[in-house]
Amino acid sequence: MTLPPAHHRRRPTRTRRHPGVRSGGELTLGERAADRLRNGMGSWTFVFTALVFLAGWMVGNRGTGFDPYPFILLNLILSCLAAMQGAILLIAARRADQISSEMAAHDYAADTDSEELIGEVRALVRCIHRQVGAAEPSAADFGPVTQRVQQARSDSAAQAAAGQAPTG
Repeated sequence: MTLPPAHHRRRPTRTRRHPGVRSGGELTLGERAADRLRNGMGSWTFVFTALVFLAGWMVGNRGTGFDPYPFILLNLILSCLAAMQGAILLIAARRADQISSEMAAHDYAADTDSEELIGEVRALVRCIHRQVGAAEPSAADFGPVTQRVQQARSDSAAQAAAGQAPTG
């Protein structure tokens, strides 16, 4: 069996979700409603639907309709809609902040775990170098060092110079 060329292969349509962000059944009813309203009211479909509704209202009431020309009822409806949209936008902004916070917390935890694993790998590399009789690798051999690692090294060096046992 031969595979079609790479540019003809279909990609899966499933979207991947961030593992640190709650979704679906993990959300409260209010959070799900805020997401749906944000996605609905922030779309071109909503804009075009609103334009069609306004044009239809004006055309339908141009002569002797139930809301003649200054369209007082339409103005009332639009004012109420604007007030609700303001509240919905605030809810959506708060929800976006919550999502960003969840992602930042997950990313920080992942970075911390990675730094610990990298430290263990570096220790193993040094151990292997000692066992095979090779020269100890320098810090430059391991590539760039994060600020947190540099701070930890300088803290432990300062403690060693003061005659204290390192704490980390």
